[in-house]
Amino acid sequence: MERTTTFAGDPHIGVFARALDDIVIVPPEATEEFREKTRAALDAELVETTVQGSAIIGSLLTGNRKGIVVSGLAAKEEIAILAEYREVMLLTGSMNAAGNVILVNDKVAFVHPEMEKEVAEEIGSFLNVKVMATAFGGIRTVGMAGAATEKGIIVNPRTTDTDVARIAEFAGVPVGTGTINMGSGLVGTGLLVSPKGYIAGAQTSGFELGRIEDVFGFLE
Repeated sequence: MERTTTFAGDPHIGVFARALDDIVIVPPEATEEFREKTRAALDAELVETTVQGSAIIGSLLTGNRKGIVVSGLAAKEEIAILAEYREVMLLTGSMNAAGNVILVNDKVAFVHPEMEKEVAEEIGSFLNVKVMATAFGGIRTVGMAGAATEKGIIVNPRTTDTDVARIAEFAGVPVGTGTINMGSGLVGTGLLVSPKGYIAGAQTSGFELGRIEDVFGFLE
């Protein structure tokens, strides 16, 4: 099975799509090749919509099996599509690019360290997860600096061993560092992953793919 692809030639596939366990949310601009590869690799149903009229789905929404957190600037029609699959929470205020500022699985969420405490608590209550405000390797946009499932979490390679241990203790799953697309530490920009599978940006090396498989438990 192919484990790499592009979005219209762009290897930063995590900016344009978001995997939420059994569904992958993609914009209408997604090519048939991208759709087929993503559907097969993640064994998931594809959901088509824009957010704020934009294709950068991965930056503007995130979530887990409980719900979807999406930019408060999303249109009513876009919210209605998402609501067919999950409960929806709107992230309002200046820090509304949910996919950039939140990294979440079914147990924990990591949020931008400058997010208001009340907003972080609301996210935790809505998604039924514990919440930690933190950065990964100094990068505060944690949703783009890592990727997570209930089987593992991969974070920016500049994350210290001490922080990796702290994150692993909080999350209760294996945590490792890694890169994407030939050395990019913004792992979330080039990776779609679920408990069933993954697909990475086309520039991702074999070593990087092996690291992803190790962290998320896909190795035989």
